[in-house]
Amino acid sequence: MKHARLTALSTLLIVSAFSAAEAQKKTVVFLSGQNRDVGYTKIISMLSDDYAKKNATFSYQHQAQLTDLTQRLQLLANSGTLPTLFSINEPSLLAQLATKGDAADLESYFRDLGIYSKLNPVAVQINKKLTGGKLLGLPLELNIEGIWYNKKIFADNGLKEPKTWDEMMAAADKLKARNIQPFSASGDQKWPLTRLIGGYAARKYGADVMDRVKDGSLKLTDAGFVEAARAVQEMGKKGYFGLGVNTIDYDTAVDTFLQGKAAMLYMGSWVLRDLNDKTRNKIGEASVGFFNIPAVKGGKGTINDWSINTGLTVGVNAKQLDKATGDWMKHVFSNYANLAMSDLGMLTGFKVTKTPKTIPALTKMTQTKLNAAKNGYLWWEGLFSPKATAISQDNVQPLITGDLSPEEYMQQLQNALK
Repeated sequence: MKHARLTALSTLLIVSAFSAAEAQKKTVVFLSGQNRDVGYTKIISMLSDDYAKKNATFSYQHQAQLTDLTQRLQLLANSGTLPTLFSINEPSLLAQLATKGDAADLESYFRDLGIYSKLNPVAVQINKKLTGGKLLGLPLELNIEGIWYNKKIFADNGLKEPKTWDEMMAAADKLKARNIQPFSASGDQKWPLTRLIGGYAARKYGADVMDRVKDGSLKLTDAGFVEAARAVQEMGKKGYFGLGVNTIDYDTAVDTFLQGKAAMLYMGSWVLRDLNDKTRNKIGEASVGFFNIPAVKGGKGTINDWSINTGLTVGVNAKQLDKATGDWMKHVFSNYANLAMSDLGMLTGFKVTKTPKTIPALTKMTQTKLNAAKNGYLWWEGLFSPKATAISQDNVQPLITGDLSPEEYMQQLQNALK
């Protein structure tokens, strides 16, 4: 009888200990700007779900509209309820959060965890430039941006890769005249349109153009910037983006290109996850080409200058750097690059240690172009404040429709920089 009571007591203690451990299990929360089943969010979710079988659980939250994401993050930060990981549209806001103790210095944190060597030095350099010299954002991607095009449409219409902006516009004119939509773009997301302005400005002034804006040696009201805004406005007014561009969301824009309904798509190499998806890519990988923003007349920039970034910035809550978070981080980011490459053929800011036997042809092609880049520059709003970013993106919609002049667009943006 005594033995039975002891056995029952032991069982109760084991169950109680197990329940206590379960109750204390950490939940890592990731507030992301992209869907859970695509790109880096998919890879993090896959690794987290595997890890959660015995360790910290994983909770995903989605905020589709990036402008709304900014407001949400500011509210969460003010209330002290930031999630463990969070996407953030403005690197300058991430730097502000760091000064308040809300965003972690990832260089020191990754060194403490023993995984700093997993990071690609180029990706680290890019991210530090965004946030005042500190590594505050996870380099979940390593992208170059440019124009993807349908080789078959080009060949069928006697077109070659344009080397100049004027040649690209002439190609668009020819396609439009033949009832072929020249470009697909998401005006609903806004940034795909402002990226074109930034690309033009980089060709006009050179790869260091936004650094010069930041230090005050260039003003956005200068003639070259107004010219850039006018060039992109003309694309909209001439119908090169098709009907209702400002209502087109990201996925629709990508699918329009992948279904052969548009000849060109400006996008970063993160779109490889879609291009490499045979069920989604209806035109086939052999029909996809890629070229950089062409040269502009009288410009100082060259087509060897590429817009390079590490994707939508993701910060880590400095107030949640406990052992459970650290163990989760080590598991996820020790395996992240290998799974991203093998599952999606995706280029990241982490080092691949196990190269898959087969790498998608488009991934290889993109990697070659990335390796050959002479200079890298940040996207249009990369160094802007949250206020300037919002004005840049909100105003691009009326700019494209002709309801806001190029001069007004740049004047309002210059005012926001002050």
